[in-house]
Amino acid sequence: APMPPDRERCRVLYISPMKALAYDVDRNLRAPIAGISAQRRVDGDDPLEISVAMRTGDTPQSERQAMLRHPPDILITTPESLFLMLTSRAAEFLAHVETVIVDEVHAVAGTKRGTHLALSLERLAALTVSEPQRIGLSATQKPLETIAAFLGGGKRAEDGWSPRPVHIVDAPSDKELDIEILVPVSDLTRPEIDAPPSDEKPTRSVWPAMYPRLVELLDHHRSVIFFVNSRTLAERTAAEINRLAGSEVVQAHHGSVSRDKRVEIEDRLKSGTLRGVVATSTLELGIDMAAVDLVVLVESPGSVASGLQRVGRAGHQVGAPSVARVFPKHRGDLLEAAVVVDEMYSGGIEPTAVPQNPLDVLAQHLVSMAAVDDFDVEDAFSLVAGAMPYRELSRTAFDGVLDMLAGRFPSDDFAELRPRITWDRTAGMVAARPNAKLLATINAGTIPDRGLYTVNLPEGGRVGELDEEMVYESRPGDTFILGSTSWRIDEITHDRVIVSPAPGAAAASMPFWHGDGPGRPLALGRAIGAFTREVAALEPAAAEAHLSERYRLDDWAAQNLSRFIHDELDATGTVPTDKTIVLQRFRDDIGDWRLVVLTPFGSRVHAPWALAARGILRSVTGGRVDSIWSDDGIMFRFPDADDPPDPDLVLLDPADVERRVVDEVADSALYASRFRESAARALLLPRRRPGTRTPLWLQRR
Repeated sequence: APMPPDRERCRVLYISPMKALAYDVDRNLRAPIAGISAQRRVDGDDPLEISVAMRTGDTPQSERQAMLRHPPDILITTPESLFLMLTSRAAEFLAHVETVIVDEVHAVAGTKRGTHLALSLERLAALTVSEPQRIGLSATQKPLETIAAFLGGGKRAEDGWSPRPVHIVDAPSDKELDIEILVPVSDLTRPEIDAPPSDEKPTRSVWPAMYPRLVELLDHHRSVIFFVNSRTLAERTAAEINRLAGSEVVQAHHGSVSRDKRVEIEDRLKSGTLRGVVATSTLELGIDMAAVDLVVLVESPGSVASGLQRVGRAGHQVGAPSVARVFPKHRGDLLEAAVVVDEMYSGGIEPTAVPQNPLDVLAQHLVSMAAVDDFDVEDAFSLVAGAMPYRELSRTAFDGVLDMLAGRFPSDDFAELRPRITWDRTAGMVAARPNAKLLATINAGTIPDRGLYTVNLPEGGRVGELDEEMVYESRPGDTFILGSTSWRIDEITHDRVIVSPAPGAAAASMPFWHGDGPGRPLALGRAIGAFTREVAALEPAAAEAHLSERYRLDDWAAQNLSRFIHDELDATGTVPTDKTIVLQRFRDDIGDWRLVVLTPFGSRVHAPWALAARGILRSVTGGRVDSIWSDDGIMFRFPDADDPPDPDLVLLDPADVERRVVDEVADSALYASRFRESAARALLLPRRRPGTRTPLWLQRR
């Protein structure tokens, strides 16, 4: 076939949610493309010039302009950059795309970021000369039919929503796993008795015994990745490993370390100049990483899918086993880790739930669509309904979003929120107001503003980010650790922290970041409950043997876990399982009554349960009731109450739960923070300029 005109050459669009993977694909395409041209010369044919380009947030403006003049045959990009192209002149050269490859679908399908991408794909399909074929690549997902519908989208008709036909190629997973759970002390409730000798006063902490084991594993392997669940723990673990090793053998890698620094750390690991990294789930090593022969999970990964994705970093070559060791931090963590590892062996991945009708993401896309050109409301509704997350979107909700963006609010309290569009209801047309394109461009994407200050060098280079509260507690001259490097604070401005390197600073403090994890999936909670019921039915000695043989726990781990379950059994006569909820009430150390609800079902169940039950308890007792929740249960505290609380009050009527949760959630801090994040995504609380932050207190006002 003849070469198409220069402006129509872009035929393949590759989308990766991970920048590192995009860079690897770009690099790995160069050799085969050069090989094709070389072979054609050997065969006497004209060389075939196939061009490849990248468009991410790091692409210089000059390269973006060059792309407009000479579109590439293959364009590699990210979900956010695709949205930006659809909002700009770059949309012109996407009109002839024939194939869209969406990589790492599992990383986005269950999040609002995936919903954002699904709408971009529908907009791309409407823009192209003919609908492009979509090819999705995914791992550790179920049900596959849900992921296929998410990738393919569909059409809404009078008889309902029908997905586009998608062919599922399910490659069998025959990856060999070698995972063991290790506990470095004989008794996790008294870890000080097994801690190594030290001049410091013994503490009731497992860490003094754990860190030497981590260093020992590092010494016996070529390249190790340590995974933890928080940025603070990544920094602390890296610092302690380096201190015990006597040199910098590992570095911390997480989302608050600048991208340039993260790339440098990953390159050092790939090249072998760095023995290991301590990472959160942000690790983006890509497909051409060097041989990592061990993954260490410090604490349970929180879900089976996350565990498989982390463990899969080891033995990345074809046929090589994935070797991992898991170090739980406490007995509850050990219980979850035992079940997660067992489910990893059996492939018991949690089902993915695709968000339904996120109106904040819809609002952002509608502003972007209007910024490109005026659009017909009926056509826009049909386009949006093609995306699987919006397959059940009602016309009332869609019109409500347009009302909001057009400035039609239910109260004068919202008068300061500026309209973003103009909606001509008579003609059924929507147009953008001035500045709409700039707002959509600066505030693109779904990652919420967590109130982080950027950390910069005096000459402007970016080091990373710090939590707003930590910055408030800091002063010029203080030193802290970020990315396993010590920094001295030179200046704190209204939106950033200026620092200089402070190598060897003795009193450097550990940073902290506030943030809540996603919570234990319900499927994993039920599995933990069934496991607990199984172990509790055995005698302690039989339980230890069963845990060692069946669940791959070392001797100390098996002893600790058996003791944990049987201690609870001895104390209450029962344990929380998938079939039993345990309620306890007692007076605490200062004499206040407490009521504890123990279940394995996770904070996604416990948070709304606690809100609804707290409302009932307050109304009945007439006094103050405090509550906290975690993945393992809920605790209520009754300050100054004389009478013991009635446990029956927390057992909610299923028919009444939704009303009570809705009544209570409006006054909660959780709702306030989620509302602020959603309003920012909907472009109602936008950043004024790129690269700057609007303080959270100002956004809340």
